[in-house]
Amino acid sequence: MRLKDTGLTVQEIKDKVNKYMIETYERFDFLAETAKGMYIYDENGIPYLDFYAGIAVNSAGNCNEKVVAAVKEQVEDVMHTFNYPYTIPQALLAEKICTAIGMDKIFYQNSGTEANEAMIKMARKYGVEKYGPHKYNIITAEMSFHGRTFGSMSATGQPDNACQIGFGDMTPGFTYVPYNDLEAFKAAYTENTIAIMIEPVQGEGGVHPATQEFMKGLRGFCDNKGILLLLDEVQTGWCRTGAIMSYMNYDIKPDIVSMAKAMGGGMPIGAICATEEVAKALSAGSHGTTFGGHPVSCAAALAEIDELLERNLADNAKKMGKYFMEKLADIPHVKEVRGQGLLVGVEFDGSIRAADVKHGCLDRKLLITAIGNDIIRMVPPLILTEADCDKAVEIIRDAVEAL
Repeated sequence: MRLKDTGLTVQEIKDKVNKYMIETYERFDFLAETAKGMYIYDENGIPYLDFYAGIAVNSAGNCNEKVVAAVKEQVEDVMHTFNYPYTIPQALLAEKICTAIGMDKIFYQNSGTEANEAMIKMARKYGVEKYGPHKYNIITAEMSFHGRTFGSMSATGQPDNACQIGFGDMTPGFTYVPYNDLEAFKAAYTENTIAIMIEPVQGEGGVHPATQEFMKGLRGFCDNKGILLLLDEVQTGWCRTGAIMSYMNYDIKPDIVSMAKAMGGGMPIGAICATEEVAKALSAGSHGTTFGGHPVSCAAALAEIDELLERNLADNAKKMGKYFMEKLADIPHVKEVRGQGLLVGVEFDGSIRAADVKHGCLDRKLLITAIGNDIIRMVPPLILTEADCDKAVEIIRDAVEAL
């Protein structure tokens, strides 16, 4: 919908949001009216270079033509059916995903937090049914972030984070230990532990990739103890980190993996994939969803994943990520640049605030986000070029120097 079609002004749109919406976001002060490729455009056609990608969603570019076409075609056939009849997009997408990432079974959800909720439920039910009523505890990492439903936010290892404050007691059954500390994870294991759950790259925790030793060690430890390895790939999945899934960078495979964001190319969809054995834990009545596996979202996901794989955007993420991080390291006041593929974080030396850098970039028409006081995070579309990187680095440098 375009502003000219409403008969309203931008300020009137803002006023309606302020009057009627429960706001939990710090709004960027512009109207996003259209988007294409690497850019979002306001109502005047002014372009904003998008290094946000809808929070790691629009990986094949904003409003990718093939994704848009797939949505339009599916809407004209079947928009929604619930999950009793078979639908073609569901079936084709299930085969494509399981084949591409080497997993056996898939269960569709609507979002990342729901996917993590389903992963937690599957692991706990598997443990209780196989080993007894005590076997449901899950070890997660300090500074992790797994979502905002009660199970997933209870798995989040940030007790001082706003997402946990004020809601009363968290769901029991979680233990938190330092990330990338294999010995700490081993020491936290008890007879009640059924799983270890981590992000291959901590995004909200400051963009910290797991080490090879840590990931390999966790897989071996889980195998040794007969427990499950759960990987939250909601943000890292689907070519973001230089591989189809981040776990492929470590040459391991989880027992359950969650995904969302880039999976749908802009349409809401999430999923978990599991091994044949573990997937048996969910049976009729134990879990369900009204909109999960929505035909339109599945059609969009089919087109998005085709684009990601056929254009080898994982390789581009690896190549451009290396180029981008090398350029970012030369910006004044940068303490460290870290990341994996095109999940990139820049930590400053404490002399400037990350939020001020974010707003300075917004003023210069570059969209990024800030984490805490010192870190900016960037997750651009994976169609990124060297020219796009150079432009972003120039804007970030200018914003930093202006501070």
